[in-house]
Amino acid sequence: LPHAEAGEREIGAGELVVIDMGAIVDGYCSDCTRTFATGDIDVEAREVYELVLEAQTAALESVRAGAGGKALDAVARELIAAAGHGDEFGHGLGHGVGIEVHEAPRLGKTSEDELVAGDVVTVEPGVYVRGRFGVRIEDLVSVQDDGCRNLASHPKELEVVG
Repeated sequence: LPHAEAGEREIGAGELVVIDMGAIVDGYCSDCTRTFATGDIDVEAREVYELVLEAQTAALESVRAGAGGKALDAVARELIAAAGHGDEFGHGLGHGVGIEVHEAPRLGKTSEDELVAGDVVTVEPGVYVRGRFGVRIEDLVSVQDDGCRNLASHPKELEVVG
């Protein structure tokens, strides 16, 4: 699931773990997600990780003032769907972040929002294979006239921990 609840199950070896993190500084929120591996993962999990990274990279390259939230969502969603995982991308591509962690503008299938320079939005495609694993990679970006400035500095290559 995109947002799991804490439970008693211990994380085992060879799993993907999605970590969604943020902070509030001087009244403004941040939002970032990375997916980590706890050892060797199977081929499908690795392929899905690379797919989500490709979709996120393509969407980031499309972010700029004047881009529509629906069109940006489609950039990532079409890549994921073409790889056979369209039904497993169950949330929008992103959302605005500021005083609240989730605010306008929205980047999603039904969004009518258009980005303007100075907007701060997330770009966070995800694929969640029910009962097996999930992958999400989320960056926070500042929208510019000619692209975006990525405010995240965490590496995106799949990192093995533990």
